[in-house]
Amino acid sequence: MPSQALAQAYGDCPQCNAPLQQKFSKKQSFIGCSNYPQCEYIHNPKSDDDSTIKVMSGTPCPQCASDLAIKKGKYGMFLGCTAFPDCHYIGSLNPQADPAESQVFCPKCKTGHYVARMNKSGKTFWGCSQYPKCDHITNQQP
Repeated sequence: MPSQALAQAYGDCPQCNAPLQQKFSKKQSFIGCSNYPQCEYIHNPKSDDDSTIKVMSGTPCPQCASDLAIKKGKYGMFLGCTAFPDCHYIGSLNPQADPAESQVFCPKCKTGHYVARMNKSGKTFWGCSQYPKCDHITNQQP
């Protein structure tokens, strides 16, 4: 690819106006300033991936009153504010069961109750409500 096309694709550095270029690290590539080490600007294009699945118009954010959206992240689906960099509200799509409602006590600590939780794959497991003091979990429903 011609260098002129690459310069137009990546643009100029917002800090020093030098052309940006693709650079490589051990595990991934990123966009960095060609004026390194004088300018240490880097940009990870993967961080800008749009993870919004559906905007829930009419459902206000409890912190800033913007609309909430269903988003997909590293650990699965969650509720997030559409005004993200300004508002960092995150909510769960699956509210956790109240530990007081569970009638089965944890066999390890004998004080906590089992509560249903979800792993990043979306599978349900049961853990102690006293977590992190007690880390007992089971895959079978108690």
